[in-house]
Amino acid sequence: MFEMNFTVEAWGRSVLLSGRLDARSAPDFEKAALAAADEHPGERLSMLLDFSGLEYISSAGLRSILVLAKRLSPSGGKVVLCGMSGVVEEVFGVSGFDSFLPVTKTREDALRLVGA
Repeated sequence: MFEMNFTVEAWGRSVLLSGRLDARSAPDFEKAALAAADEHPGERLSMLLDFSGLEYISSAGLRSILVLAKRLSPSGGKVVLCGMSGVVEEVFGVSGFDSFLPVTKTREDALRLVGA
């Protein structure tokens, strides 16, 4: 059985994902991420998602990231992604998500984009 783990350094700053973000794990991630976003109503909140430990992402995982991005957008916040490689990077390229979400190679670059 594959699992997805996420380590929260500080919601609103950085979330480190590992394992698989798929139909089984995406709902838990989405619930936690949206709850964190809702703790800052009206604030410009941006989140960095570090995918350096993520092995796989499905359409359910993409959907949960899209839902989070839409929740943050009205206040000027955004989701910034970094650390993609392999299958995860390929899925983002094929899906076109990398064309409307900021993606950086390094965590340092991503932190600059979220204003940390």
